Amino acid sequence: MASTLKQSALILAVVVFAAAAIVHADPDILTDFVLPPGSNGVNATFFTYSGFRGAFSDPEPPTFKATKAFLTEFPALNGQSVGLALLQFPVGAVNPPHTHPRSAELLFVVEGSLEVGFVDTTNKLYTQLLQLGDLFIFPKGLVHFQYNADANVPAVAVSAFGSAAAGTVSLPGTLFNTSIDDTILAMSFKSDIATIQKLKAGLA
Repeated sequence: MASTLKQSALILAVVVFAAAAIVHADPDILTDFVLPPGSNGVNATFFTYSGFRGAFSDPEPPTFKATKAFLTEFPALNGQSVGLALLQFPVGAVNPPHTHPRSAELLFVVEGSLEVGFVDTTNKLYTQLLQLGDLFIFPKGLVHFQYNADANVPAVAVSAFGSAAAGTVSLPGTLFNTSIDDTILAMSFKSDIATIQKLKAGLA
């Protein structure tokens, strides 16, 4: 995996800058960059993020893992309208249905293969099996997923965003790990309270 990721570094940079053109979700700034509150100045360390280093040396994660570089993790992105995530999929792993309310997502497969898809506002599903080197765009705000259906080969992808704070709304978590009343969920899913409680227990 490390070899594949290193070979993809140049292409990764292109993907990041391409994401900035996807959608302009962040407010324009009137300076070259935004300093942290109370700061009198910064050096090159401020513009450096090392959070992905472990992906090149750590063992493969046991479950789906997303390592993010957004405003929270990398304050230098403030006002720059870009964000990045490294997605690691062991065999059979899934990134459950979710949305990004403030940005589209441009996904680039750098290892293995991924089944991906999104649902538009007419409830039409668009799916594709992506191979090494493929790109796929998830339109802003639409429900989408990624799944490594390969029983033998892990998958790795890089996702670029046109926002430093794209936001992630996980549908399973939002629906079943919040305080929405069980009766409302049961009625909404045309189910019963016992089934809803079983789903909640499984996601706890």
